[in-house]
Amino acid sequence: MKRIKIKQLLQNPTLGEQVTVMGWVRTFRSNRFIALNDGSTATNIQAVIDFERFDEAELKRITTGASMRITGTLVESLGKGQAVEIQVAGFEVIGDSHPDEYPLQPKKHSLEFLREIAHLRARTNTFGAIYRIRHQLIYAVHTFFHTKGFVNVHTPIITGSDAEGAGEMFRVTTLDIENPPKTEDGKVDNSKDFFGHETNLTVSGQLEGETAALALSDIYTFGPTFRAENSNTSRHLAEFWMIEPEMAFYDLQDNMDLAEEFVKYMVKYALQHCAEDLQLLDKRAADEDKTKPQNERSEMGLLERLQFVADNDFERVTYTEAIEILRNSKPNKKKKFKYLINQWGADLQSEHERFLVEKHFKKPVTLYNYPANIKAFYMRLNKDEKTVAAMDVLFPGIGEIIGGSQREERYEVLKSKIKAMGIDEKELWWYLDTRRFGSVPHSGFGLGFERLVQFITGMGNIRDVIPFPRTPGNAEF
Repeated sequence: MKRIKIKQLLQNPTLGEQVTVMGWVRTFRSNRFIALNDGSTATNIQAVIDFERFDEAELKRITTGASMRITGTLVESLGKGQAVEIQVAGFEVIGDSHPDEYPLQPKKHSLEFLREIAHLRARTNTFGAIYRIRHQLIYAVHTFFHTKGFVNVHTPIITGSDAEGAGEMFRVTTLDIENPPKTEDGKVDNSKDFFGHETNLTVSGQLEGETAALALSDIYTFGPTFRAENSNTSRHLAEFWMIEPEMAFYDLQDNMDLAEEFVKYMVKYALQHCAEDLQLLDKRAADEDKTKPQNERSEMGLLERLQFVADNDFERVTYTEAIEILRNSKPNKKKKFKYLINQWGADLQSEHERFLVEKHFKKPVTLYNYPANIKAFYMRLNKDEKTVAAMDVLFPGIGEIIGGSQREERYEVLKSKIKAMGIDEKELWWYLDTRRFGSVPHSGFGLGFERLVQFITGMGNIRDVIPFPRTPGNAEF
């Protein structure tokens, strides 16, 4: 008999039907009740087995974590917690699980412990829900841009440029680390490397994406990015996925409009297509909230927060206005901020971003027109020559979730900014060429996919929304 997935079975149950399901045993109670889950849904199917009808040795193989094939009749359940169950006519243990060694026992496990067994944590309700939501959001990203006529472009993972100018990049080399070739002055001879010069894992596909936008008008990239930043916070990963649209003929306002439309679409999509999993995570977040001190508890539940973002326009505030708000705020005056705001030009930290979103405006905020000296070289210089046409979208609990700008399309201005920041013009000859041959105003932004998943799932640590997190000192699995 052909296997049916548990989600499909529960959505369209036909009493009296003969069915075959396969999955992993969550629990086996009283030698009668098997809770089976195949990952298609958070809900288990209960299978009731008549102990006397089957071989005792085979029954002893039914343990938590074992994989099984079960065939039987779908009947109305007399017990609590499920509408239907399977009366077992036959079963097969496909893969044994050793109960004394299997780490996922039927009890609550800490998120820290589950990170240590990331190869098994997808079998828990919480991580099964996160994986399914992550999948739906990936599909939603492509759906959004496809329906708006964008072209998906694959930009290089190995690159010779540093788009952010931060220098925190992972080196890619085939040189002998123990004995690299040297030049006459004793330096490593990168001309002998695989690509003939120094290369790294990309921190962004933006610069290459711009070249495509200046031919195809609207493009987006969605790929892995890497930063060798020695940060162990709940917001940072060394390997993560970035969504980066680039649009020709877009100014800063157009860019902010698209960013807001995009994140609202993603939140609404999750609410519509991930209802069961979000309800599970909403309850999990509420239970976790109860353990916190009163002043640290969330004002809204997860589902309420998502609906609030979907329904409300984002507040748009200039950097200058935000600095005044922060400078005159109680946390700043009472020196509660770790980084005090004293003057215009300060680089905003997560604590400042979250104050603006969670305490002052109590809604998502789009900040724009930042000081030029704290932003990247490619951002368009405004008429005041002090600020650039940059924008960041700030979310509750997360801080910055999107960063973007109108790009500097003027050849001479871009060239002078590259020189002022000490970047070798020869490394970006191809990027400058796009400003020499038919340049146009254009804009784009980057959204860290894991931060979006973190917000939508309500998870407190970004390491819990990617299957195998890469962080300083941790590249297990």
